[in-house]
Formats: sequence, structure tokens, C-alpha cells
Amino acid sequence: MNQNDTGESKVSDGLWRRELAIFAGFVVIFLGLFYLPVGVPRFDNALKEGLELSKWYAQEHVLLCLVPALFIAGGISVFVNQASVMRYLGPKASKPLAYGVASVSGTILAVCSCTVLPLFGGIWKRGAGLGPATAFLYSGPAINVLAMVMTARVLGLELGIARAVGAVTFSLVVGLLMHAVFRHEEQSRAAAVAVMPDAEAHRPLWQNLVFFAAMVGILVFSNWSKPVESSGLWAMIFNWKWPISAACALVLAAALGLWFDFRWGGLAWAAGVVATAAMLLPQVPMLAFVVGCTGLCILCALTPGEGRVWLDATWTLTKQIFPLLIGGVLLSGILLGRPGNEGVIPSEWIQQAVGGNSFMANFAASVVAAFMYFATLTEVPILQGLIGSGMGKGPSLALLLAGPALSLPSMLVLRSIMGFKKTAVYVTLVVVMATFTGLLYGAIF
Repeated sequence: MNQNDTGESKVSDGLWRRELAIFAGFVVIFLGLFYLPVGVPRFDNALKEGLELSKWYAQEHVLLCLVPALFIAGGISVFVNQASVMRYLGPKASKPLAYGVASVSGTILAVCSCTVLPLFGGIWKRGAGLGPATAFLYSGPAINVLAMVMTARVLGLELGIARAVGAVTFSLVVGLLMHAVFRHEEQSRAAAVAVMPDAEAHRPLWQNLVFFAAMVGILVFSNWSKPVESSGLWAMIFNWKWPISAACALVLAAALGLWFDFRWGGLAWAAGVVATAAMLLPQVPMLAFVVGCTGLCILCALTPGEGRVWLDATWTLTKQIFPLLIGGVLLSGILLGRPGNEGVIPSEWIQQAVGGNSFMANFAASVVAAFMYFATLTEVPILQGLIGSGMGKGPSLALLLAGPALSLPSMLVLRSIMGFKKTAVYVTLVVVMATFTGLLYGAIF
């Protein structure tokens, strides 16, 4: 057989395998539809729960959480100098500085496991080391000051302190272990970036800091949750959350006009439309928020250069993340339901699995928490109900350490950002560490 025949045979074999894979997919879809258990009460209810959770996520988290996070991530990929990222978060950066900054970022960002994904993707693509990047990925949703306070108030000071200490420690250990596991790839990545010429900075660092601080302020304060008590600092911030968010938006507009070549006329027009929407319907602040986001998109599209590049980067991240996120939320709702409602998996199974402080109870709590979607602060009332149903102390801590940082939707998106292998190692580390930490905590207390 000559070389041409061998080549044609390999191509033919490849085509056959591809067609067989497509045929197998058709068969799986056909059998799934043929035996679809429509009419079975549990399946019908699970499908309803999946749609209800998706609706709730769209109403409560897409506009206020995901959209600002996507704009921030797009800004990171466009406006942040790669040399700066490498200097502070890169593989060769000072370890105490890199991991210190990444591990406490959650005290500023009150975000869930899905909202942190665009931010993680932004710094990862700009050259941040895998260790600091994953430390940030864990700490973003896990180290939430308000969540820590709420945990201590509702579930007890002991569990609140254990959660705070465990979350900070986890972020550091997870980051260090991820760096150790993939150290050869990190070394190659660092070497490749080292030979790249430093990009010229278009503006001083402090101007970029003001720009990003304004957007982070909008993200944080517009999502400020109502505290348990009606008085105190947290309650005062909650009562003033929208005026504070508006002030951050004005700072952002000023930064765009002063340093990013956006036209003042367009910025004034957008500000006027937002103010009009806020005055016409002050009881619906979401309207002004949506109008502001729409105006920003229009201004970016009309601004040649950095404005359009920023919008393109944000749209690219949206196409990558949004479909997987919504699909993951739907699937999570179908399997596990919403808080207080059942999906395909009966809640009795979960409650029975996490009773006591055995290894299996802690492992079950970690795995269920890793796949279930927890919005910011919702893990506290959910855990309160589970503790009332007999959940042990160890599994309670395991759920608090694994749940906010992971979810099925976040796993699907992480796979598209850093690949299956890194995602699998990250998820495994969080689940295993949460299991043994819960086991130790349950044995001591």
C-alpha cells in the first residue's frame, strides 16, 4: 500500500468515527425523548423547579451581578497592562503579595460562585498565575464579610469563626496546591510571557484604579443584601445602596470622559436618561440600572478605539459564559430544586446523608454543596433548615466551605476557561478539603 492509500485510509477512518459519534448522539437523544417521563409527578415538578430557578437567577443575578462583572472582566482584558498583572499576580510574582491580595478579595466582592467567573477569566487571560488566580476564584464568593456576620448571628459564633478561618485558609491552600500540581505548565507559561515585550501603558495606574473601583462599587453596593437587623452600619448601607451606586456610576462616567476619550455630550445624555428613569419610577431602581447599562453599551459602540474594544471583549466573554451559566442553573434546579423545594433527587436522601459527623456525612455535604447553586447569603437559611432536620456540625461547616465557592453552573464555565483537567483538580481539592475540615471540626466540637 502506497503512502497516498494510507493517508486516504486514515481520513476515511476519521470520517467514519465522526459520523458514528454523531449517530450515537442521535440515538441517545431519541431514546431520551422516547422514554421521557412526562406525566410523572416528580419529573414534572423537577422540570418546574429548574425553570423556576432559572427565572429567579435571571431576575435577581443577571442584571445586577453578571452584567457588571462582565464589563469589569472585559475592562481587565483591555485596559489592564499585562506586565502589571504579571508583576503582582504572575507565576514569578512575590508569593506573599500575590496570594495575600487574592485570598482576601472576597471581603470586597460580595459575589456568588457564578458572578466571580468573568472576573477570574479576565485576570487569568491577562497572565495571572494559576495559584493566585484560583485563590481569587475561591475567595471571591467564599470570603464575604456580610455572610460571615450573618453566619455567626444566625448559626452561632463558633460556626461563624470556623467558616471565616476555613475560607481564608482554603483560598491560600487551594491556590498553592493548584500551582504545585500544574507547576510545569506554569513554568512554561511564565517563560513564554517573559519573552513578550511589555505593552505600553496608555494611562497612569491610579486612573485605572479609579475606573475599576467605580465599577466594583456599582457591583458591590447594588447587590448589597438586607441584613438581619434593621439598625447598624450594614442596614444603613442597605438603605443607601442605590444612591451610593449612583455616585459610583458618576465617578465611572467622569473617568470615561477624562481618561478614556468618551464624548462628554454622550455621557451627559446617558446620565440625563438614567436620572429621568430614576425620577419617573423611583420605586423600580432596576429600570435606571438597565437604562444605564444600555447607555454604556451604546457609548462604547460609538467610541472608536478603546470603547469598542472594551465592548467587544465584554461581548466575547458573554458568549462564552452566559449560555453555560443559564444551562447549568437549569440543570441544577432540575436535579436539586430550589431551597425548600425538591428536584429529581429527594431532599430526604440529602438530609439522611448529612446527619451525624461521619466521613460519609461530611463527604456527602461537600459533594451536594459543590453541585448545588447558592446565591450570596442564601446558604445560611438553607443550612439553618438542614441543621433543624438533624445535620451534624461537621457537615454544616463542609457545606459552608464548598457550597458558596462551587456550583454545577460554575464548573461548566470553568471548564471552558481553563480546561477539564484544571477544573477537575480544583473541584476535587475543594471537596476533599471541605470533607476533612468538616470531619475535624465535628470531632473537636
